[in-house]
Amino acid sequence: MAKLIIDDIEHDIPDGEKIDDICENEGIPFSCNSGVCGTCQIEIIEGQENLNDLNDEEDALGMDRNNRLSCQCRIVAGTVKITY
Repeated sequence: MAKLIIDDIEHDIPDGEKIDDICENEGIPFSCNSGVCGTCQIEIIEGQENLNDLNDEEDALGMDRNNRLSCQCRIVAGTVKITY
């Protein structure tokens, strides 16, 4: 079981699961949900290594390991701490 921490609120999440539903429930704004608009950008504070690799959509928007799109992220395992 992985853990997603958003502004000090902890959420347990199955390994490999997308984080978009939890992020949206915590107030992160969403629009397209397909990685083209950049609305759901988050800052990874800790645990960058526990996320899936950046995809083509994130690369096209100039994202890096510390700034990602929450609609495109999956926690492979471990703990990830984010803010928005």
